[in-house]
Amino acid sequence: MSAIRMAETVQYSRLLSVAGVRGDLVVTNDDIAGPIDSSDEWIQQRTGIITRRRAGEDQSLLDMCIGASREAISLARLEPTDIDTVIVATVTHLQLTPSLAASLADRIGTQGAAAWDISAACAGYPYAVGQADALVRSGSARHVLVVGAERMSDVIDPTDRSISFLLGDGAGAAVVGPADAPGIGPTVWGSDGSHDQTIRQTHSFDTFRTGEDTSWPTLRQEGPTVFKWAAFEMAKVAARAIEAAGLQPSDIDVFVPHQANMRIIDQLMKSLHLREDVVVGRDIADTGNTSAASIPLATERLLREGQAHGGQLALQIGFGAGLAYAAQVVVLPDHNNA
Repeated sequence: MSAIRMAETVQYSRLLSVAGVRGDLVVTNDDIAGPIDSSDEWIQQRTGIITRRRAGEDQSLLDMCIGASREAISLARLEPTDIDTVIVATVTHLQLTPSLAASLADRIGTQGAAAWDISAACAGYPYAVGQADALVRSGSARHVLVVGAERMSDVIDPTDRSISFLLGDGAGAAVVGPADAPGIGPTVWGSDGSHDQTIRQTHSFDTFRTGEDTSWPTLRQEGPTVFKWAAFEMAKVAARAIEAAGLQPSDIDVFVPHQANMRIIDQLMKSLHLREDVVVGRDIADTGNTSAASIPLATERLLREGQAHGGQLALQIGFGAGLAYAAQVVVLPDHNNA
């Protein structure tokens, strides 16, 4: 019997670039405090958010994905036709089909790239990076465009005090390709569906369709439960990702957690015992929590502002609804020598 020929594999992969697009509108705490009977002081104290970015009426989720993707491809010194796979992590694409990834692949000119969406909420970007790493090393793909994108303003109840004031809109994109040395560490990931109601929709689209509940479904969360889980349990996951990469906490140069809440970021820092001079992504202060987009947006900002640079080791971890989580150590891209 004839043997099946396998794809030609490569040993390593890496991030070639990271780019991002934020919502056009700057929304202050004063802009949203009234409906939730709150204040700028309370929101800053509880979350660290000063402003958040939200999309304008004419700025679609696909628009933000296109802008971030084109920039990422350019920074990687590639052409759209070099991209053979597109993965979009999102929970706010409001169409079941076609996938956002398929539409994106066409709009940026990939000429037939494989394309699919994944739904892992705030863990979506590191989930997608883990998939891209495996695809490149297995020979199933050469250049994978990974996008985390959300238009969270589409699922916000302005009167909700549990999560609405946290949320922003944006898209972050990265290109993953082959490398001569390890550039993406093993992905440590998982989920805990026993707590799937901790971050949830108010009701299903089915009840909206049948008229059982005529209000538009929006998000809610059990804040204290989420805080405890994220701030303490996720430190264990991050530590496992460092260990899986064969590193020590002292080796980490940059820490980019999901931008959920500044207090969660601070607690993770304490628990992980990272170096005092480690650079920490704190994009949440003026972008807000953009779910799957938050890690690439925070990374893009650190690189753009010169707080971090190519070649540094970055620990990234996403966590959120599901409850889903994923973490890995990556080598940051050098946009000057892609």
